[in-house]
Amino acid sequence: MTLQEIQVKATELIQNDQLSIDHRLNEVCSLLKENISYYNWVGFYFKNGDKRELKLRAYAGEPTEHTIIPFGKGICGQVAESNANFIVPNVQEQDNYISCNINVKSEIVIPLFVNGENIGQIDIDSNTPDPFTKEDETFLENINKEVANILG
Repeated sequence: MTLQEIQVKATELIQNDQLSIDHRLNEVCSLLKENISYYNWVGFYFKNGDKRELKLRAYAGEPTEHTIIPFGKGICGQVAESNANFIVPNVQEQDNYISCNINVKSEIVIPLFVNGENIGQIDIDSNTPDPFTKEDETFLENINKEVANILG
């Protein structure tokens, strides 16, 4: 499947109001992980109430002990503060990196905005060095826009 075909399927899943939001988010994570060879772990983190931390809400891949991430810590925590996309071609070169799995080589994190506020993010870990392109970035921004529509 191409990214465009996956985008169509993801949009259908996200808009399926017969399923709970958490179910839809988990289904999207699975869809991306199963259909994009270099997406080895896919998760959605969201701001944890009024706390300056992120909480894992949905994911596909190996279980992680990083279910809570303080703002500023790791790639996800940095995105929570910067409000900007963050692509890491080589996680070994990042000082402020939280290792979820020894096999992870690269990561991409895209913030999720509702009404202009950064409320969460989609996080992708890859066991492939430097696989993420501008196309991945745009694709994930579009996924987040669809998710924002059901959360806003």
